[in-house]
Amino acid sequence: MALSKLTRREWLQAAAASPLLAATTPLAPYGALPSARQLAWSTLEYYNFLHFTVNTFTDREWGNGDEDPAIFNPTHFDADAICEALNASGSKGVILTCKHHDGFCLWPTKTTDHSIARSPYRKGKGDIVKEVSQAAARHGMKFGVYLSPWDRNQATYGKPEYIQLYRRQLRELLTNYGPLFEIWHDGANGGSGYYGGARETRTIDKTHYYDWARTWQLEAELQPGACRFSDVGPDIRWVGNEKGIAGDPCWATFTPVSPNGGKAMPGDVDEKQSNSGTRDGKFWMPAECDVSIRPGWFWHAKENDKVKSAEQLVDLYFDSVGRGASLLLNVPPDRRGLIHEADAASLKAFGQLRSKIFSNDFAAGATGAPQLVDGKANTYWTSPEATLTLKQKARFGIVRLREAIALGQRVSAFALDAWAENRWIEFIKGTSIGMASILSLPGHVTTDKVRLRITSPVPPAITELSLF
Repeated sequence: MALSKLTRREWLQAAAASPLLAATTPLAPYGALPSARQLAWSTLEYYNFLHFTVNTFTDREWGNGDEDPAIFNPTHFDADAICEALNASGSKGVILTCKHHDGFCLWPTKTTDHSIARSPYRKGKGDIVKEVSQAAARHGMKFGVYLSPWDRNQATYGKPEYIQLYRRQLRELLTNYGPLFEIWHDGANGGSGYYGGARETRTIDKTHYYDWARTWQLEAELQPGACRFSDVGPDIRWVGNEKGIAGDPCWATFTPVSPNGGKAMPGDVDEKQSNSGTRDGKFWMPAECDVSIRPGWFWHAKENDKVKSAEQLVDLYFDSVGRGASLLLNVPPDRRGLIHEADAASLKAFGQLRSKIFSNDFAAGATGAPQLVDGKANTYWTSPEATLTLKQKARFGIVRLREAIALGQRVSAFALDAWAENRWIEFIKGTSIGMASILSLPGHVTTDKVRLRITSPVPPAITELSLF
C-alpha cells in the first residue's frame, strides 16, 4: 500500500514502529502545487516597492494624466544609493512603478510622448527603469516592474486600441531590462482622467476589457521566470488590503471569486477571501502583502515624520511573512531621487532588528529529527510527531516552521509541546504553515525538549523547526 494512501491511524502506527520512516519514505504531492517560478519567488519573502513618478513632484497620490513631463526632474537620482538603503533592511528585490495611473512612463517608450524622454532629466536621455534594474543587479537584488492597466493620459483608454498599446509597453519592459522576478498589475480600473484632452469619466468592463488571459500568456512567454501579480494572480494574489497584514490562517492555495460569487478578475474579487486564501483551493496562488513605509504611496514632505518605525516593520513582517505570505514594503524616493533619511534610518534599523531576532537558533544542533534542523530546504520530516532534544536548556519566545511546499500545503493543524515537570505541556498551536509560520509566543518557554505534533490527516513534509 502506498504510504500516501494510509489512514491516519495506520500512518501513526507505522511511524511509531519505524522512527526512520520519516527520513526514508518519499511522499506523493498533495493538492495544488507551485511552479518553478513560484518556488523561486517563495524564497525571497521580503522585497520593496518604489513608487516614483510625476506625483512625487505634484504632491499627489494619483495623477490625472495631464501633467507636464517637464515637472519630472529629480536632481540627484542615484539608483545605487536607493538599492543600498533597501539592502540595509535585508530586502531581496525591488519593483518599480514604471507607469502609474497618470500614464507617465519612466522609460523612453515608443508608445507615447508622455514619458521621461520629454522631461529635463538627463536632458531627455534618461531611463529610470534601466538605472534601477542595473543597480539592483549590482546589489544582488531581483528586479520587477509595475505597469498600471489604467492610463489617465491615453486618448485610447477604454477602446480596443489601448490594449494593444498596453501590450507594446509590456513587451518593451519585458525584453529590454533583463530577467524579472515579478510583473505587477494594479486593480484600479477606469474613472475620471485627461484622456488626451477629453477630460471625462470612462468606465470599462473589468471582466472582459483587458483580455487578461492573453496578456498573462504574453508575459509567460517573454519572462518565463517572472511571477505575475494581480488581485487574482495567476501566480501571486493580492492579500486584500494595503496594510501589509495577511489573514490567520493564510493559505497558499486559493479559489478566487468575485464579491457576487461569480468569476473573479483584477479589480473584482472578494477581498475577505483573498486575505485568508482557500484551504485545498484550486490554484497555488500565495498572497503578497503590500504596504507603504509612509501613510501615502508617494513621497510627501509632510509625511517625513510619519515613517513607520523598525518595531512597526517587524510587526508587519510577522503578520505577513510569518503567516506564509510575502512582504512588499513601499519606500518612495523623494524629489532628489533618493530615499529620504528618515526612511533610510528606519530601513537600516529594521534589518538590524530582524537579524538580532533570528541570529541564534536554539534548535540548531538538536537531535531526534535531523531533517528539521539541517538547514536544507530539500529535506523534510514526514512523521506526524517529531521530538527535538536541544543541545542545552534554552529560553525562547519565537518558533519558525516551514513546509516543503514543492509537495503542496499539507498541514492544516499542528501543536507544539515543551518537556517540563516530567511531562509534555502544550505551549502553542496553529493551522497553516506553508512557506513559513513564525509564531510569537505569549510568553517565553524554557526547556531542553520540544515536540511538534501534526494533528491534521495529511502526512506532513516539514523542512524546518527553529527556536529563537
